[in-house]
Amino acid sequence: MNFSSSPRKLSSTILAAAIALALAGCAVGPDYVRPAMDVPTHYKESGPWKQAEPKQIDSNHNWWEVYGDSTLNTLMQQANQANQNIAQAEAQYRQARAAADAARAGFWPTIGISAGTGRAQTNTNGPNLGDSYTTGVQGSWEPDVWGSVRRAVEAGNAGTQASAANLAAARLSIQATLAQDYLQLRITDLLKDLYARTTAAYARSLQLTQSQYAVGVALRSDVALAESQLKTAEAQAIDLQAQRSQLEHAIAILTGKAPAGFSLAAASADPQMAAKIQASLPAIPAGLPSDLLERRPDIANAERNVAVANANIGVAKAAYFPALTLSASGGFNSSSLAQWFNTPSRVWSLGAVLAETIFDGGLRRAHTAQAVAAYDAAVAQYKQTVLGGFQEVEDNLATLNVLDQETTVQSQAVKASQLAEQLALSQYRAGTATYLTVVTAQTLSLSNERTLVQLLGRQLVASVALIKAVGGGWDASQLSTQPTSQLSTAQTDSAAPAKNNNTAN
Repeated sequence: MNFSSSPRKLSSTILAAAIALALAGCAVGPDYVRPAMDVPTHYKESGPWKQAEPKQIDSNHNWWEVYGDSTLNTLMQQANQANQNIAQAEAQYRQARAAADAARAGFWPTIGISAGTGRAQTNTNGPNLGDSYTTGVQGSWEPDVWGSVRRAVEAGNAGTQASAANLAAARLSIQATLAQDYLQLRITDLLKDLYARTTAAYARSLQLTQSQYAVGVALRSDVALAESQLKTAEAQAIDLQAQRSQLEHAIAILTGKAPAGFSLAAASADPQMAAKIQASLPAIPAGLPSDLLERRPDIANAERNVAVANANIGVAKAAYFPALTLSASGGFNSSSLAQWFNTPSRVWSLGAVLAETIFDGGLRRAHTAQAVAAYDAAVAQYKQTVLGGFQEVEDNLATLNVLDQETTVQSQAVKASQLAEQLALSQYRAGTATYLTVVTAQTLSLSNERTLVQLLGRQLVASVALIKAVGGGWDASQLSTQPTSQLSTAQTDSAAPAKNNNTAN
């Protein structure tokens, strides 16, 4: 067939393609708008709760460095590189990005090539045995007339952003857990040091009672009481080792190591160690409640999932409209190998097909209803996540405020109990008080000191929880600075989903 023999057909096909391209400017389904939230103007709980050396928590700063511990910094690097939960989230991000690329492929035509040979017998005008040789190129394209592909790409991009936010949330969760476990381990070291000093003091008290009993100025019950007190303190000190071992094992898993091959040296028995840890307790600016919508990766993940569900409504509604498919093929078809690629053997075709489903038993209607319900569920999940974020910030602000006040009072209690212990020992040596008075004063002093150290631990844990609650310096605007397809794995530490700006023309 000669190309010039059908100019009218060729013109008709080109016209159909032009009409398809013109129609491709519209996309069915609702354009995405972020669900409205009633955001309070301020937090109920206000700071400051601690005026140490505040450092800025932002996206350009590793938030755990505000604690001033080089060991913690090293552990964070190891966790970021080797934690298996982070590795899983990173793989899921790559999976979502590939799914978005697959959806984007729908914009392009499908092209294939073929070649073949055969031998057949026909009975036209009598038996006829002959060979056939064919080769050709085929192409088909379904223009995105109603925006189905664009909505699918929109959903894919939002899904990739949601996965990037989920990766950031996984990193933040692992980092916060690691920081809390490590700080609790250091608090356990402080308690072990406290018990080491206490048992040493109790041993001296036991020697005192034994000496006084030997010269007949103390009762045997005083010796038994002093020995009982010493052994009780020693038993409590041993129990602390079990707590420390469990924390050490948890840190090993978080950094991607087996507990058997991991150990952390105990902090040095520095009398100023508690003061150093106290000084490193940071002041974290909580910002405004509205900032939380952009600074928490789990909220950004939930918001991007709403965008995915919204785009899927458009995909479902596009199924109501007819589908236009354009096709073209060209090649050579000959019964002789020698004349296979000669001009008379050349063949070609152009075509367009418009297809519409007129009855499907309510399938499209059900798919649309399913997509709308999924959107409503995603909106509810987003709003619940936002409310949960507000609660976490308020909880930790309140906790830090209360603990700051409690620590002040508890410090006064420690000083008073230490003075009472010294006076009781002096009175016992002078013979004006029983040893029971000494034991009572020593027990109260140990209890108050232990409570003060535990309060410091609770403050540290709550400060980490607040940093996590406000997003750890993560910012949702960061993802919009570059195309999603160019977002590398290394950049997903702070990757964030941006608002969906895909709209139909």
